Amino acid sequence: MQKRTPNGQLVKEKMDLTFALRRKEVVESEPAVCEMVERWPALFTEDQVCMEFNRIVGKNLKQEFYESIDRHSPRLIEIFRSKRGNIGQMLTQLSQQTKTAEPTDIRTLVLRGLPVILGDNPTDFYKPAFDSDDDDSFCNIDIGILLVQPEGAVPSSSLHLSPASLKIVIEGEVVMDNIQDLPKAMCLLFGLAYAMHLSYPISMKFTFQFIQQIFLELGHVELKPKLQTLKNQLAM
Repeated sequence: MQKRTPNGQLVKEKMDLTFALRRKEVVESEPAVCEMVERWPALFTEDQVCMEFNRIVGKNLKQEFYESIDRHSPRLIEIFRSKRGNIGQMLTQLSQQTKTAEPTDIRTLVLRGLPVILGDNPTDFYKPAFDSDDDDSFCNIDIGILLVQPEGAVPSSSLHLSPASLKIVIEGEVVMDNIQDLPKAMCLLFGLAYAMHLSYPISMKFTFQFIQQIFLELGHVELKPKLQTLKNQLAM
């Protein structure tokens, strides 16, 4: 991984070979993320996040994540438009920033709208940042996504839908950066949560549970009432 251009096939073979050892280490020892970045740098690449997820649960992370969002998007957007009050205003603000019907824009709207209707607090999860910010600026973030803007840009709120790029922060450490869109960032962070055996961020626990249990159909525990309610609404 220290080579300028690592051999992807060789990395995959070595990661396949060491999977059992890595899972034992992650689950039993719960090492700090900074240790994992040092010991298993390949785990924090896009390809290996997806492959590790497949090794753990036997599912294609990207394919199932995106296909499920696309399948549920029309009904979810209908639900967003039906909301009133403060929740309705926030969802309207998000909808007004969605300029096109391109899949990435619709997926972004859905992922930003879910925590609003589920009662999560996305302001503690999505953090505006500038590309010149020092990584130490994020040391107090346990799990989050940075919405990065060029230096000198008008400061964006946490509801901003179109950052220049995104970074994933875990335990105050930027573990992945230069991510081009929010759906990919959420997909990779969800995969990292499985790869690292992480608890979901408290401020976004219902959103992550919704992604796990309804989008990806993982886990057999009973749905929380608000998740069950939303699932029922999706079927109407």
